[in-house]
Amino acid sequence: MTPPTTSTDRRRFLAATGAVAGLAAATSLGVSPASASSAVRRGDDPFTLGIASGDPAPDGFVLWTRLAPDPFSADGGMGSAAVRVEWRVCEDEAMRREVARGRELATPELAHSVHVEVHGLRPDREYFYQFRYQRGTSPVGRTRTLPLPWRCPPSMSFAFVSCQDHASGYYPSFADIAAQDLDLVVHLGDYVYEGDVDARGGYRDAPVPEPARAAPRTLEQWRYRYALYKSDPQLRAAHARHPFVVTWDDHEVVNDYAGTAAAGQPDLSDLRAAAYQAYYEHQPLRRRSIPTPRGGLRLHRGFEYGTLAAFNVLDGRQYRDVPAGSWGEGPEVVDPGATMLGHRQERWLDRRLRTSRSRWNVLGNNVMVSRLDHDGPTGDVVWHDAWDGYPAARERLTRSILDARVRNPVFITGDWHSTFVNDVHTDFDRPDSPVFATEFVGTSISSNGDREVYGPYYGPMIGYNPHIRFFDGDRRGYVRCTLTAREWRTELRMTPTVSTPDAPTETWRTFVVEDGVPGAQEV
Repeated sequence: MTPPTTSTDRRRFLAATGAVAGLAAATSLGVSPASASSAVRRGDDPFTLGIASGDPAPDGFVLWTRLAPDPFSADGGMGSAAVRVEWRVCEDEAMRREVARGRELATPELAHSVHVEVHGLRPDREYFYQFRYQRGTSPVGRTRTLPLPWRCPPSMSFAFVSCQDHASGYYPSFADIAAQDLDLVVHLGDYVYEGDVDARGGYRDAPVPEPARAAPRTLEQWRYRYALYKSDPQLRAAHARHPFVVTWDDHEVVNDYAGTAAAGQPDLSDLRAAAYQAYYEHQPLRRRSIPTPRGGLRLHRGFEYGTLAAFNVLDGRQYRDVPAGSWGEGPEVVDPGATMLGHRQERWLDRRLRTSRSRWNVLGNNVMVSRLDHDGPTGDVVWHDAWDGYPAARERLTRSILDARVRNPVFITGDWHSTFVNDVHTDFDRPDSPVFATEFVGTSISSNGDREVYGPYYGPMIGYNPHIRFFDGDRRGYVRCTLTAREWRTELRMTPTVSTPDAPTETWRTFVVEDGVPGAQEV
């Protein structure tokens, strides 16, 4: 289905998808879909795009799949009927000790995707799950529940990732993530990229199905683009192994957009509505994130890993104002009313920070919080697509953290295709001002490939920014973090190349933040 072309039709379309989601929620109450016994040709695999879990809670999680035996056809090979999908959750990988089961509707309005919200399980436990449709069964996935909110587990480990341009290379980092013992994976955005794709697959030099090549504008085209990315076996393996918590950045819609506008594109409303719809269809998100009739999608949310860590997952794109300065590099411009998160999300975050009792307070953030002065101590040129373009909003965020006396605030950030380890100061114009938080900016999974781009670009700037404790602009990989009551340990897991899927991934540098001492130290 392609998205409607007028605002009125789009509202009707999205309202209808909301109604369908409500119908899916009622499946367990006996709602019956239309018969679709011949929707899939016998022998075809309906689980070509894999399985996933996400948004864990102490008593459950979300399970996701999308039925797509022919993912590069207009209907995914499923026809136009709603169908039932069976699911099971067990305590063992052999799927013998069953603890939950059910059926869910997969509807054409949501591209036959399934978002199962499982409840009633035990906290802080490993579980396994599987889907079944007709005679086809999915691979077995592994996931976890969170600890009870008042318990303090001795440790937890998670990875964070971002920027996985399919045309820029393979995903050896996801293969490494799938092999790690992790409690969680946080994806900080640029899950897909919106540009044209070379027929040969770009850097991968592998054929790309014709429907997935053109820059997506319609809902159908966005579904093709997600199908292309989900076809990667290493990404599917990481999703099947660990629960994901996701947020987006810009390329899930268009480069460097703000709200419903981008440079040269004053109204992205229709494009954004189609992109947000496809994003929901392909991520393990709860029903409260279903796109609204106006085309928005609630993505900011919080998770507590007992009292050890609180995760605040931020949406830095949907609600931000158009930057007061230029759309890219330029002199700093202070607009007191400009917002990065939107005032409602700012208030939501402030409430969470003020009520947090966690030892570590994580802010999952799409673009860099710390200042990056481009032209030295006598200048003020910054990149306006980051928090540098919203200095008054950053000051409000700083004040919120300080007023709440938040314990151990740590920003984890994506977007930059580079690695930064930053001290976050109360006033970046005063290098002697207090450090109150730490920021780890992770490099890309594949974006920029093996090319040396940002090392030569950002490298000369680092000396102007004494709060940047570490920088690397040319390696690909991800970040693994291990938390205990005494310290936060960050490992930069890097791969020498993304030109081959089986490249090794190794810990290249390690940093530690001690409890009560903001700022990271290399070990």
